[in-house]
Order: sequence, then C-alpha cells, then structure tokens
Amino acid sequence: MVSDEMDMNTFGAVEVRSKKIQSSDPIVIEGFPGIGLIGNIAGQHIINELEAEYIGIMNSRFFPPLAILTNGEISSPVKIYESVEKNMVILISNVMLEPILSFDVSKAIVDWAQNINVSEMISIAGIITMSGEQKVFGGATNSELLDKIKEFTTIFEAGTITGIPGSVMVECYARDIPGISLLGETSSQNPDPRAAAQVVKAMNSIYGLDINVEKLIKEAEAIELELQKLAEEVKTGADAPPLTMKDLSMYG
Repeated sequence: MVSDEMDMNTFGAVEVRSKKIQSSDPIVIEGFPGIGLIGNIAGQHIINELEAEYIGIMNSRFFPPLAILTNGEISSPVKIYESVEKNMVILISNVMLEPILSFDVSKAIVDWAQNINVSEMISIAGIITMSGEQKVFGGATNSELLDKIKEFTTIFEAGTITGIPGSVMVECYARDIPGISLLGETSSQNPDPRAAAQVVKAMNSIYGLDINVEKLIKEAEAIELELQKLAEEVKTGADAPPLTMKDLSMYG
C-alpha cells in the first residue's frame, strides 16, 4: 500500500494518489492494455526489470468496479511506479477501459505528468499488420523527437493511434510536451510478448537502457505452446479448457 506521505490530486473525473515523486524531470511511460496487450506487457516488464517502486494509483468512478488480486494480494487496477535510478515513472493498467473514457483519462495522465515536470512522455501500444514481421513503429510530437527515434523504429508515416495512447499523444502535442509513441507490430488481438519485447529493445536503444527481454521471449513461447495445445485439442474434438489469467499471470 501507499504510505501516509501521499499527495492526492483530482483531474476532472480522475483521481491520482501517490507518494511524492523523487525523480527530477522524469520520463513518464504509459502502458495501458490495447492491441496485443503490448502496452500492459511492456510496462509491467519494465517495472519488474527496473525493480520500480509502487508509489500510487489512479482511480475514477468511471473505472470498472473491481480490485486486482495477485497471489491473494489486493491492488488497484491502475497503478503508478517509479524508478529513481532511471528517472522514470510508469503508469500501468491491468484492465481495459471503455473508449469513451480515453479523453478524460488521457487528460488526467498528462495533467499529472505536467505536475511532476515530465521531460518526455512515452506511450506504448500495438498495431496489427499482416506482414509477419516484428517491427516497432514510431511517431512523435515534433521533428526533433522523430530524429531521435528514426534509427531504432520504423516511422509511422500515416495512420491513426486509437484509444488512450492516441489521446495521450494529442494532449502532449496540444501542450507542447515532448511525446513519443512506440507501436509494437502484431498480427492479432492475442497477447503478444514478442512484440512487447521489441518495443522494450527499441527503448533500450533510444534511452541507453539495458532491460533484459529474455523473460518476455519465454512467456511468448509458453503462450504459443498453450495455444498450439488448445488448437490440437479442438481439432481432435477434446474439451479444451479456456486460456485463463493464471496462464497469463504476468499481465494480471
């Protein structure tokens, strides 16, 4: 839980409760679930690998009325972590939010990020293609940032970014806050740790990090084996149990 040394800020319909940020002009990473759960998977992996400290929550009367349990421990669906060593703050959600909430949630995220003197905002999401490749597409709110990422991403020349990741980037653009969108390429809506791993690799290159992605690759292999097993059971007419959140424990 968050300690008594806690700030509470209300941004419209969204409330943020957190410890005082220790980082100076931090990079803020937004990892909300969407296509392939890539934002959620990558965000959670970054938190784990950096051993980031849990510092707070984001909540709203419009969020789903639920609590998240992990090994019996209750937590909020939308949490905030900080890595003082890497000067990073990570916001991650374990639940899908209704698209109609994107504007209010994104505005609250950027309002709060401005309050902590964000230096750059990174929004992680997924993009579906049929290429079979594992590219990371990149976009940014200004040409200087495009120059910064063009060596390590495929610039997303034209298209749309939907949901909270898109709304966050629009808010950053409107307020002249440096913002980068990293889109992991995937072929379906299914959880895709491989695509998330590619996004983390791109971040390693852009920001000089050294976040190991081997665990993500192993998770991808485990999911692929499980899906293959289910497909074979369906083919042979066996009763196949559904893939549960326990099977995808790192996303819960």
